[in-house]
Amino acid sequence: MLELIGFDGDDTLWHSEGYYQAAGAAFKDILGRYVDVADRHVQDSMLATERRNLGLFGYGAKGMTLSMVETAIAMTDARIEARDIHRIVELGKSVLEHPVELLPGIRAAVEAVAARHAVVLITKGDLAHQEKKVAQSGLADLFGRIEIVSEKNEATYRRVLGEFDLAPAQFAMVGNSLRSDIEPVVRMGGWGVHMPYHVTWAHELENGLSGQEPRVLAVESPDGIADAVEHLRGLAAASVAVS
Repeated sequence: MLELIGFDGDDTLWHSEGYYQAAGAAFKDILGRYVDVADRHVQDSMLATERRNLGLFGYGAKGMTLSMVETAIAMTDARIEARDIHRIVELGKSVLEHPVELLPGIRAAVEAVAARHAVVLITKGDLAHQEKKVAQSGLADLFGRIEIVSEKNEATYRRVLGEFDLAPAQFAMVGNSLRSDIEPVVRMGGWGVHMPYHVTWAHELENGLSGQEPRVLAVESPDGIADAVEHLRGLAAASVAVS
C-alpha cells in the first residue's frame, strides 16, 4: 500500500524551465554576433558542454552560466568580447533571481494528497537556489520533509525511502521528468505520476520507459494528481493482495 508520495519541485510545483529557455535564446543572440547560431553544431555543443559539466557544476543556473561562457569561448575561438561575457553572466543572474510562480492549482493538489498520505518534496539543483525557491513558494508547510539533492537516481530514492523505513512499492513520485522523477522509482518497484511540462530540457527528455508502463499514470494538470495517486494506491493494494 502506498505510504509516501514524493513531489518534484521545478516545473511540477513552480515554473522553471521557461526562464532557462529564455536565457538560452538570449545567449544565442549574443553568440550570433560571432557565429551562425542556426548551425546545429552550436546547439549541440552547448548541450554537450552542459552534460560534460554536470559532474563538476551540478544542475542549475550557475552550472548553465559557466557552460555558456565555456561554449562561447570555444565556439568563437576566444574572440568573444569581455562585455559579452559579462552579458552572459547577467543572464545567469536573471535566472537565479526570477520570481517563484506556482503552477495553477498545485497547492490544492498537494493539500489533497497530503490529506491521505505523507508527502515529501524531492528537488534537485543548486542548494541555495532551491532553498530560496522553496521558501518563496509558500508550500514548505505542506511537506513533512524537504530533500534537495544533487541527482535523482535509484541511490537517492533508496536513501530517502530507507530513512522512512519504506519499500519502493510503498512510494510514488509525482513529477514532470520521466528521466529523473519517474524512471528511477519505477525501476525500483515504485509508482509514478507523470505531469509533463510544456517545455523540457533536452537532457531530461532521454529515458528508458515504454509508453505503456503500467506503474505510471499521466495527468495533464495538477487537477488530476490526487485522483491519479488514489488510483495508484488501489493498484498497489491489489498487487500486495495478489502476491
